[in-house]
Amino acid sequence: MRENKFLIFFLLFFFISFNSYSEIIVLSKCDHKEDGFLKNEYILNLNELIMTRNYVYNEKTYQKYKITDLSVKKRNSYVRNIYEENGKILTLKHGYPQFYTQILFEKDNPEIFVKAVLNDVESLSKISTCKKIEKFDQES
Repeated sequence: MRENKFLIFFLLFFFISFNSYSEIIVLSKCDHKEDGFLKNEYILNLNELIMTRNYVYNEKTYQKYKITDLSVKKRNSYVRNIYEENGKILTLKHGYPQFYTQILFEKDNPEIFVKAVLNDVESLSKISTCKKIEKFDQES
């Protein structure tokens, strides 16, 4: 009986003191090659392996897209799954096996790229440069 109490106490202590850490990278104040934004940020949660992009179009860019697509919103957010490979952070492939795109990030690099692959031929294009990079170690 005494051993059981000790085991229960030990397990409770272990689980209470057990903390998990996750790294979160926030890239904010990002410009764009073609579009204008009032807000454009990327949040990379490397523990949960998700990227969240939050953006607000400026009026000129909003009107440009609203003409051809009535579902466009001035303020939007979307989430993509990500993974790490060779020191790079990539979103999951979007498209077909012969042609797909991915957003590519590098830790400590303010530049964001789009990787396009067509029939195994790869190209990289810079889509954005962020003015601010913040890293957080989140404890839970």
